Amino acid sequence: MTKKDNRQLKMLPNNFFSIKKRFFITLLFSMFMSFGCSSTTTATVNTSYGTTKSAKVTKQDAQMLAKIDSHYKKWYKTPYRYGGMTLAGSDCSGLVVNFFKNKLSKTVPRSAAEQAQLGYKVTKPKPGDLVFFKTGRGGSGLHVGIYYADGKFLHASTSKGVIYSNLNDDYWKKRYWMTRRVTGG
Repeated sequence: MTKKDNRQLKMLPNNFFSIKKRFFITLLFSMFMSFGCSSTTTATVNTSYGTTKSAKVTKQDAQMLAKIDSHYKKWYKTPYRYGGMTLAGSDCSGLVVNFFKNKLSKTVPRSAAEQAQLGYKVTKPKPGDLVFFKTGRGGSGLHVGIYYADGKFLHASTSKGVIYSNLNDDYWKKRYWMTRRVTGG
């Protein structure tokens, strides 16, 4: 065995550990980038209302969308009844009270006027935010819904019962007042 071979043989364990170390660091970095670094994902959300467009949504938003859609499936077509809070009939603020109680384990006030004082005002709605309208109907003249995505919101319509509507529809666009974030983040 030559001196050169001897040197290479002595370096082998160092190179081996160096390679193992680099592999482990690369693996660790890859895992961090895959799991720990980003909480957003690109998703197409299929709902009973329709398919929302592919977009980056946080895991928290995706969970909220599922909760809203689950609430919709249970309450869909429940007729509007002023002061109602059951599947036999509900008004807009009653639907919100039930959503927060059954899906988020939170208690919110009963009236739309009191709900309009919760949380804080936002300009860009996220799933679960409350959207308010000045319709002139009901005790306070306010209407409230739960923002879903892509301009859609869940509410108790006086004419169609519990449905999704769109903020961009002429009727709602003219009456839109504000959006409030009540649910974290």
